[in-house]
Amino acid sequence: MDKKRKRSIIRGIILGVLVVAIGYTIYSSVTKEKVEVLQKGDHAPNFELVGLDGKTYRLSDLKGEGVFLNFWGTWCEPCKREMPAMDRQYAIYKDQGVNLLTINIAQSEFEVESFLNNLGVSFPVAIDKTKSVMTAYNVQPLPTTVLISPDGTVKDIITGEMNEKKIAAFMESIKPE
Repeated sequence: MDKKRKRSIIRGIILGVLVVAIGYTIYSSVTKEKVEVLQKGDHAPNFELVGLDGKTYRLSDLKGEGVFLNFWGTWCEPCKREMPAMDRQYAIYKDQGVNLLTINIAQSEFEVESFLNNLGVSFPVAIDKTKSVMTAYNVQPLPTTVLISPDGTVKDIITGEMNEKKIAAFMESIKPE
């Protein structure tokens, strides 16, 4: 009888601890702060990534110029469709103070290089191996493009596929005066 009583007390304590732990988990997930969502007019978060070309890309180095920041993945069909148009428009705007940097989300260099070689594009590409830039920019669907004004603020955030006419208009909109 004494053993049964001890066992039931221990079970009761374990059950109580589990109920408290579950309650705390639910409470903390309901009340935790949401990640700050990047919006138009916000200062664009700085980052540093190494490109496939070996160059280090820092947003802070591009102050005074427009930045067309495109997030993508090789599995993303809309990304694949818009890339040739981005490449053509970048050839037009790169000498006018507009930078294009495309950021692949955590894929291998081999996958990314093979994908780009098949498309025949030559714009700058970096891989966000830790997804830290993706997180800082709160990127959800791919493709997502963030337009950054020469003063370093977010001019616009475009989710989904863009056609060539829109890409040209967006590059024009971030061109330095």
